[in-house]
Amino acid sequence: VQLVESGGGSVQAGASLRLSCEVSGYPVDSVCMGWFRQASGQSREGVAAIDSDGTITYLPSVKGRFTISEGSVANVVYLQMDDLKPEDTGKYYCAAESDPDRTGRISTMFATSWGQGTQVTVSS
Repeated sequence: VQLVESGGGSVQAGASLRLSCEVSGYPVDSVCMGWFRQASGQSREGVAAIDSDGTITYLPSVKGRFTISEGSVANVVYLQMDDLKPEDTGKYYCAAESDPDRTGRISTMFATSWGQGTQVTVSS
């Protein structure tokens, strides 16, 4: 199992970025895929998740600005981030949970596979 993120960068507040997570080892639509972030000096938090049944959940502070989706052709998971704010700054990680008893919710996601992360920096 391998998860590789890309698409991070440094942008001004209000800009957009799209993160990609290329997954190898299993189909993304067979597990719960999620995005987490960790700001400097803070604990990691779940941002968005999409489960195999199509359930999508978001961290309240990003709902309406971020969109998680799966690629229609490639085994990829995306995180479209619009109207970025300085508080969105952090390292973003792609993650997967395959436990059949999972909740499929980002707030209770227990990821068992992680990518290396991609940095997102938003300046005011």
